[in-house]
Amino acid sequence: MGRTINGVGKYEDPLTHLPHKSVQEFARGQMIYSPANPSTSLYLVILGRVKVSTAERDGSDTVARIVCKEGLFGESALIGAGEHTETAVALDNVTLMGWTRHEIETQIERDPRLGVALSQYLVRECLQLQDRMESMVVHRTPERVMLALIQLASNGTLVADGATRVASLTHQTIAEYVGTSREIVTFQLNRLRKLGMIKYSRKYMDIDVQRLRDALHTPLASPQHVQRMAG
Repeated sequence: MGRTINGVGKYEDPLTHLPHKSVQEFARGQMIYSPANPSTSLYLVILGRVKVSTAERDGSDTVARIVCKEGLFGESALIGAGEHTETAVALDNVTLMGWTRHEIETQIERDPRLGVALSQYLVRECLQLQDRMESMVVHRTPERVMLALIQLASNGTLVADGATRVASLTHQTIAEYVGTSREIVTFQLNRLRKLGMIKYSRKYMDIDVQRLRDALHTPLASPQHVQRMAG
């Protein structure tokens, strides 16, 4: 079974080819793996969200991804030995399904389409990360915050007023995702709320994606780039 990318073309869905496994549950804030206790499985998020971050040489952490329902993470388990710098933490109470490297390799021998599907998935993740890195270099902080909100909204649910609702994230988590300070993110979120582009509470955030896209129609934030950033 394939999925469509932005209405054009299709790609293989890894979930179609992965065998069913028993689930694992992690409480909010619980560490799933870390450099000291590296990942031994490729994980699928069944419920909740997971923050995947990378340790930098200066001791700081950079949020590489926020993985939502039906997202995969823990790909480092497929590589084997090497330097481990990745940490995964449950942002909510999460339910996961995981497969070891041996299980993945065995399943690919049975169903080679899984290998194609995983390759396509990893390429898409690399392209999305490339866009985020480009955003950090090219765009100013207000634009980076808006692009991050558009991308986070790609995993949300439409509500009555046309906005997209996502479960709330702390300002600190958004700051780590954007690559700035919590204070700056708080200022930018308050600005966007006053402009009517977002609404948020402790439980959720409503994001008016179209208004954010319209605000980003500049030479430095073309519609094509914004579309890629939204995944």
